[in-house]
Parts: sequence; structure tokens; C-alpha cells
Amino acid sequence: MPIRVDPERTFKQALAAADRPLAGMWVCSGSPLIAELCAGAGLDWILIDAEHSPNGLESILAQLQAVHGYPVDVMVRPPFNDTVLIKQYLDLGAQNLLIPMVNSRLEAQAAVAAVRYPPHGVRGVGSSLARASRWNRIPDYLARASDTVSVTVQIESTAAVEAVEEILAVDGVDAVFVGPSDLAASMGYLGEQEHPEVRAAVERCIAAAHSAGKPAGVNAFNEATARAYIDAGASFVLVGADVALLARATEKLADTYIKTDADRPASSY
Repeated sequence: MPIRVDPERTFKQALAAADRPLAGMWVCSGSPLIAELCAGAGLDWILIDAEHSPNGLESILAQLQAVHGYPVDVMVRPPFNDTVLIKQYLDLGAQNLLIPMVNSRLEAQAAVAAVRYPPHGVRGVGSSLARASRWNRIPDYLARASDTVSVTVQIESTAAVEAVEEILAVDGVDAVFVGPSDLAASMGYLGEQEHPEVRAAVERCIAAAHSAGKPAGVNAFNEATARAYIDAGASFVLVGADVALLARATEKLADTYIKTDADRPASSY
């Protein structure tokens, strides 16, 4: 029996409908419980991360199920731009993908091809086996699947910055997201994502996205930096992470009750 599931709203639609920049946070713990806590916090979007977090297919599925029904947009980041992994993430029901380390037009085209069924792409057809189509309970899923997916690619290297206009021009790239930490490392400023040249590169990408008529996002845990990027035209920002918030809060709790002279390491974000 066909069931009503509304897969139509993607992050692309959320950005288009928004009258302000969208604020979100990383979910890196791998925990469905923590993902659900974050989903109900009142933020606009969350990013479930598998590039730098202990997440496999099973834990991503559990988190997607845990946050389903909350009024928050959900993006998922695979560990790399891989056609097979992207297929599996989509079949799990991930609709909004953040593809890391996209450095060229060709890599952006590969990411888009991975989310589209033939003849427009290379996504393997397994809808009858997949949660994405609710096991073929969503009418006409195959015909409408591309409309239920958004692709955001990450600009994280000097090569990507140089190619940002070509990347933005790829049909099917819905947005770009700048990662200042990896970008800083690529520019020779490891750990210095606030360096003026890094910030200038980020703002160059934001301006290029505006010229292309596409949204640009950025990672910025420092509030002043986040607001500066918003003022520069960023349409969406990641302003915190579950693991970072827990780390800083528990350190503060320890400092409150246990005197220590140890310096706390700075966040890489």
C-alpha cells in the first residue's frame, strides 16, 4: 500500500525559503540520542558527519531515524566523494549531502552524477530495497528521486578556491560550503583559520557563489567570525559541534571544582 512520506523539502528548498542565514551545528558523536537532542534544540539544521567521526552506515541510519520528525533540516557528510558510499547514504534516506574535498569541476560533476539515476547519472537502482523510497511505498520515487536530493560541495583547498567559479557552474551543485580549517592548512597556515588571507579566501568563495546565484556556507565556531561571514553574504553557517560543546562544558565543570594550571588546547575550528 502506498504511504504518504514527504521527501520534497531539501536543504536547497530550505535555503530558498529562508529570510535569514540558517544556523546549524555538527553532530559528530555517532550517537542517535545526542543527534535527537541536537535536532530538538531549535537550530535550523544539523550535519551528521562521517568524515571525522565514528559513523558507519548503521549509525547514520539510526541517527536519521532518531531525528526524523523534528523541525530541523538534516545534512549528512560522507568521508569522501565516492560513488558507492553516496549511493548507500542515499538509500539510507539521506537527502542532503555535503561532499568533502571537492577540488575541481570534474570532481563536482562526479558528485552530482552519483546522486542521479541513469541516464542522467550513475546511481545504482535499488529503490525496492531502500529506506529512501520506503521500500517502494513512495509513489513514483524513481522518477522524482533527483528532486528529493540536494548536493553541497566543500571548498577546502587552494585548488578549490581557484576553481570555485567552475565548481559553482556545475549543474546539480546546489551550494558550496567553505571549510576554513583545511583551507588554512592548504594555504600554509595550519591551525590558523582566522588568518587574514584565509578569511579573504573564504569571502572570495562567498562572493563567487553570490555571482553564480547559489548559496554559500561556512564553518565558524567563533561568533564574531561567523557574524562577519554572514555579513559577507554567507547563507548558512555551522556554529558549533556536539563533541566540542561537551568538551568545553565538562572542562568548565572540572575547572569549577578542581584547580588546575593546565592550558586547554584550542579548538581547530
